[in-house]
Amino acid sequence: MTTTNDPLLASLAPVSAASVPAPCAVPPFEPVRVRGARPRLRGALRRGRRVPLVLLALMAAALAVAGAVSGGGPSPGDTKAATAAPARPAPAVPLVSAPVRIADAATVRLLRPGDRVDVIAAPHAPPGGGGEARVVASGARVAEVPRTEGDHPDAGALVVLSVPRATAAALAGAGVTSRLAVTLC
Repeated sequence: MTTTNDPLLASLAPVSAASVPAPCAVPPFEPVRVRGARPRLRGALRRGRRVPLVLLALMAAALAVAGAVSGGGPSPGDTKAATAAPARPAPAVPLVSAPVRIADAATVRLLRPGDRVDVIAAPHAPPGGGGEARVVASGARVAEVPRTEGDHPDAGALVVLSVPRATAAALAGAGVTSRLAVTLC
């Protein structure tokens, strides 16, 4: 075995069991207490070092003003919007296809699948007679616009709408008693 004068290499020499000290118990001692820590914190707050609190308050005020200016949320006086907001979305209503004969065939030629329309019913009455027009379906989606060659322009034209079942029944009833018209939404 060779010996060297380098202390680093000497410290890397293998350790024998005799060179390790025996374990010993740690004597009990009192906990270490730092005196004066709390008064320093209180003094810092008293001396006006409240910069983080002031910055946080300014940031909250700026966000509130930015939200009110951009219309991002309900206004403070708008309690109806705050109480009327549902906690979860309403379940989807199943839609059915409702074929509807519209009195004005030229209007139906303007429609394309995917358009949204309002269907208006005007009762069959002589010109200048009584009868109030009413909206039967609002925001109905046009599913299909069938093109038929044999339709007479005075007979109107057919359009297929996707609407809830109850609205489909109302459209069918209104088609029997009234002339139907559509307006694009």
